[in-house]
Amino acid sequence: MKVARTGNEAFAEAMRQINPDVVAAYPITPATEIVQIFSQFVADGLVKTEFVAVESEHSAMSACIGASASGVRAMTGTSSQGLALMWEMLYIAAGLRLPIIMSVVNRTLSSPINIHCDHSDTIGARDSGWIQLFSENVQEAYDNLIQAVRIAEHPDVKLPVMATTDGFILSHCLETMDMLLDEDVQAFVGEPPERPNLIKSVKDGKPITLGALDLQDYYFEHKRQSAEGMFNAKKVIPEIGKEFGQKFGRTYTFFEEYRMDDAEAVVIVMGSTTGTAKDVVDVMREEGKKIGILKLRVYRPFPAEELARVLKGKKAIGVMDRAEGMSATTGPVYPDICAALYDIPEGRPLLLDYIYGLGGRDVTKEDIRYICEEILKTADTGKKDYTLKYVGVRE
Repeated sequence: MKVARTGNEAFAEAMRQINPDVVAAYPITPATEIVQIFSQFVADGLVKTEFVAVESEHSAMSACIGASASGVRAMTGTSSQGLALMWEMLYIAAGLRLPIIMSVVNRTLSSPINIHCDHSDTIGARDSGWIQLFSENVQEAYDNLIQAVRIAEHPDVKLPVMATTDGFILSHCLETMDMLLDEDVQAFVGEPPERPNLIKSVKDGKPITLGALDLQDYYFEHKRQSAEGMFNAKKVIPEIGKEFGQKFGRTYTFFEEYRMDDAEAVVIVMGSTTGTAKDVVDVMREEGKKIGILKLRVYRPFPAEELARVLKGKKAIGVMDRAEGMSATTGPVYPDICAALYDIPEGRPLLLDYIYGLGGRDVTKEDIRYICEEILKTADTGKKDYTLKYVGVRE
């Protein structure tokens, strides 16, 4: 069914169709509308959800942890400082192997205070044990959230998942999308598989402990178990993306290749910038320039081996980082790409990094074309004059 929805509306509609048992949330710009709209669905009796209006984002994630530990489906939504306020609880949710689903609207972290888009919030949480799905457009945001339920609850994964959109660019932008029928979404997500939980343990007379002190004797082993869930997610994510495609006509995997077949130079990008980059690359292709795009959809787990296979033999690659890594070297995505390519014995591409769009700074077609031309120049000459450039900043 063709509808017009903003990113926030798409997230809220997907949540309605998933019909979770518990949603706990605290409002924050630009994600407020997600839970505001969903709370109206609750008030209108369209879902069975217990909606918990808490006093902070830390409390929101704490409530979701408690709910999920009891065996039910729990969801929330947040952004920026709200996600940062959850930091402590993000690690606990992942460490307890709780399949919580979170809608995140990408917004820069303070300070200075800023309410617009970059990826510093979600990338800041990249090592917390949460699976991370990035969205190019409103359609993908909607589809990602629905798939997130199946990914998180898979018996071989059992990890929380965050699906993201870019603040204001997608969260408040009205786009045409295909919305699935309620019954089709319900059939796809199904009933949650049985897993160890507090309610079942009491009923069975076999009590369990969650969140116990875990020192030198077993902490390492338990952390390794969580890591195994992330390894397993690399198999599960494309399987669920393929099943989604078979049912609904839109197939998803770790990344999307765009005009990559004969490309000598490649730009790697995440999120909403991809659409603009595709327009630029289309024009450059008409000019005979061999440039392609790799859109990274899944950032955690990081698809290193898969990326190495498709990027092997390319002459030069430029990474577009919408976050400042504060490492005095590059942005945060660049080292992950670099590590993925390190073991290529022959034909390893030259690698460049471009930090752009911080704090919602517009990225123009001219900016992207400049980046593409720089990557092509590096491919042609076989050498790079720099590793990092800031694009669009007044220096």
